[in-house]
Amino acid sequence: METDVIIETRNLTKTYRDFWGRQKVRALSALDLKIYRGEIFGLLGPNGSGKTTTTKLLLGLLFPSSGEALVFNNPADDVSKNERIGYLPEESYLYKFLNAEETLDFYGRLFRLPTNVRRQRVRDLIEMVGLGWAKRRQLKEYSKGMTRRIGLAQALINDPELIIMDEPTTGLDPIGCREMKDLILDLKRQGKTILMCSHLLADVQDVCDRIGILYQGELKEMGRVSDLLQVRDVTDIQTTKLPPEAEAEIRRVVERFGGQVKSYGAPSASLEELFLKVVEEGKTHPGKRYQASEQATGDSKPFEANQKKEG
Repeated sequence: METDVIIETRNLTKTYRDFWGRQKVRALSALDLKIYRGEIFGLLGPNGSGKTTTTKLLLGLLFPSSGEALVFNNPADDVSKNERIGYLPEESYLYKFLNAEETLDFYGRLFRLPTNVRRQRVRDLIEMVGLGWAKRRQLKEYSKGMTRRIGLAQALINDPELIIMDEPTTGLDPIGCREMKDLILDLKRQGKTILMCSHLLADVQDVCDRIGILYQGELKEMGRVSDLLQVRDVTDIQTTKLPPEAEAEIRRVVERFGGQVKSYGAPSASLEELFLKVVEEGKTHPGKRYQASEQATGDSKPFEANQKKEG
């Protein structure tokens, strides 16, 4: 339904020109996309691909050279829409002599939130981003990761329907990255629509429903993450408690149906999963070294190597 389209761009183009009006660089070229209510959309691309230009066009901070951008079915240059938007820029420019409570209260006043609502939002958001222990410290004493957290809280002070995030995990350690991604997923469960711009592919893969890939200002690919990442003509089968003698039988069955066994072994976890497990184990058992389980340490090895060992 058209009412479910939160962001729509039609042939959106932005060209930067020099003093004489000559074309200097085309930052965005004929972008067509739709972002629907309640989804997390990831806009990917290397530096200079047009991600930040796109967000500025959507926020009305830039005017397009041609085409149009619609937010809530209204032109992007309609500033009234910004009351329904939360924005987390790549660098949060906050007043360093204010503390967390004062910072959020200031932005709440800009949105003209009633006093009782504003105070409750400030308490809830500080708790949500995990800064309750530092809520009365001046922001100049915050680390980059802490500043990122209060920046997210500031973006949510008006309880927005649409949240635009530019590199949301910048400056965060692996634990902070995981917590930030969990917060993004929780916002989706609350019915929020999220546009997330990033060049950190693992972060986008973990949270996004659909992605668009920009390169040199052009949209090169778009679709659901699960569909785009699926490897065609490869079947992945996972089992438990399979005896070694079953390997030869599995190989014969696969070859009988015209297939080929390319590898055989235990799956491996991601480095992020290992890191988080080690830290969690360290919290539970201080002073004890982490011991990986046998399931986590199995190595994937070519099936042919196993066959030579048997022979």
